[in-house]
Amino acid sequence: MTVSAVIFDWGGTLTPWHTVDLHDQWRHYARAYDPAHGDEVSAALRAAEDEAWRRSREEHRATAFDTIVRAAGLEPSGPAHQRGVEAYRAWWEPHTLSDPDAAPLFRALRERGIRVGVLSNTVWPRDDHELVFARDGLLDLIDGAVYTSEIAHTKPHPEAFRAAMAAVGVDRPEHCVFVGDRLFDDIHGARSAGMRAVHVPHSEIPALQRGHTDGEPDAVVQRLADILPLVDGWRSGSATAAEPTRPAVTGRGG
Repeated sequence: MTVSAVIFDWGGTLTPWHTVDLHDQWRHYARAYDPAHGDEVSAALRAAEDEAWRRSREEHRATAFDTIVRAAGLEPSGPAHQRGVEAYRAWWEPHTLSDPDAAPLFRALRERGIRVGVLSNTVWPRDDHELVFARDGLLDLIDGAVYTSEIAHTKPHPEAFRAAMAAVGVDRPEHCVFVGDRLFDDIHGARSAGMRAVHVPHSEIPALQRGHTDGEPDAVVQRLADILPLVDGWRSGSATAAEPTRPAVTGRGG
């Protein structure tokens, strides 16, 4: 098998899963944006985000952060918004740290001539993700990244995977490996797009977010470092797909 690119999901894959109170992210934004009406503003933001993720799950339509802010009746510009964004980013900071395996894995893949990509279902703008990757020493190791806040569709829609292939300069899906933690968005989506798919099974994904189909991975890995020997084996023709069993959840996430 030719492997020209390995494309990674972000949250729950490159950033280990954390179980967090998603209401709290908006409380921090809202209290900085409008201290006098923080709870009311926070509730409107959370309702707008819930609707955005419903469209993502059911219709595979993407949404951007600014769209959520506008849907909550706020203006995504000016000093109040900037205060809100800074509070929001500070809240997320400890939950965005990259897996320590990521940088050495990316370097090893690139040394083999394999391109490294990212495809994330996200409402965040590119700049926010690049701040995270730059902080963790990954930004210069990524050959191409697609954030669904910038395109029309979310995973598992095939257009999202095609956009990621284009970003890394590969036009044959069978030459791509996708790595992710979600059996619907990542594994079902990648397999449907013609890629091989590797599952990282450590995320405690809420039932509401799981989608209607569990994709069957080509392999399951317990840590990102396990991807390199798997890819080497596929390239040499000596690897067999790992048994796609589900180990107990470890409590990681992202």
